[in-house]
Amino acid sequence: MDFTPTEAQAEARDLAARIFGDLATHERLAAAGTGSDPALWKSLCAAGLVGAVADLGLLGLVLLLEEQGRTTAQVPYAASCVYGVLAVAAHGSPEQRDRLLPALEDGSAVVTGAFPAQDAVRAPAPGELTGTVPVVPWLRDATHVLVADTGRRLWLAPLGQGVGITPVELTAPWSAARLTLDRAPAEPLGGPGAYADVLATARTAFAGLQAGVCAGSLARAVAHVAGREQFGRPLATRQAVQLRAADAHMDTEAIRVTAYEAAWRRDAGLPYATHALTAAWWASEAGHRVVHTGQHLHGGAGADLGHPVHRHFLWGRQLDAYLGCGAEVLQELGELIAHGE
Repeated sequence: MDFTPTEAQAEARDLAARIFGDLATHERLAAAGTGSDPALWKSLCAAGLVGAVADLGLLGLVLLLEEQGRTTAQVPYAASCVYGVLAVAAHGSPEQRDRLLPALEDGSAVVTGAFPAQDAVRAPAPGELTGTVPVVPWLRDATHVLVADTGRRLWLAPLGQGVGITPVELTAPWSAARLTLDRAPAEPLGGPGAYADVLATARTAFAGLQAGVCAGSLARAVAHVAGREQFGRPLATRQAVQLRAADAHMDTEAIRVTAYEAAWRRDAGLPYATHALTAAWWASEAGHRVVHTGQHLHGGAGADLGHPVHRHFLWGRQLDAYLGCGAEVLQELGELIAHGE
């Protein structure tokens, strides 16, 4: 295994870091409230950082999502790239790719995913969906939603006729909503195995996002304890503080390397379902610890809802639960290993 980024991946990562760093500032995020930042989304699309994902692969996307996570930028980048660009590129027909990818790449179309599959969603007739999904992240920003029915078949539904959206506020500001389908028109995407691949891709990508969230939280905490003094000495000189920060660093690296491995295996065409679950477990369990550490090392400032580190805490907790919490993911991983998959 070699996780060294290609020249194209490294250039895209550096460009993403500059754009997120310039535009996803604390002041802009505070002004956005719980909504997304359309100007930032437009800049990402104009820079080609959405269109490039199909060529950069899942590892490239993980590198880009790390940069989003560092700043907790409020754009549907992960969702539209995973459930839109990569899903259509991997499982769409030639006609679907020609029709959908240009709009996804320039940002005029945004796809989110109703994942994992909901038993309440069914296809009563070919090309129609009925059912309810309680929470779909970034649904309020989307033009399409990728839905899995009770048979784990994938359907791409445009938001319009037969689709109801009711805003829902999550822990993190992900522009989520409740999805209600009433014989909503939809087109099938992919065949057998498409659902499992998209779910594993999503778990890997969101683990990469969590690695960035944790890295951002830890960087803020380190800067805080290095600059704040207690009894004439920086807090960073205290052994207890150093140990907490060191544990958080190791947890962050574990999230990162397991996400890299799962992404690399997918790009190489190797089985990666168990590796995606491993990355998701680390993102849930270790991510939970890291963002708590980030708040604790800020002392009283960490309890301030308006402090930048609190945003990392909210994102970390949301990612902890998204696509399955640690215990659920661990059970699924154990079952896959037991069945030799």
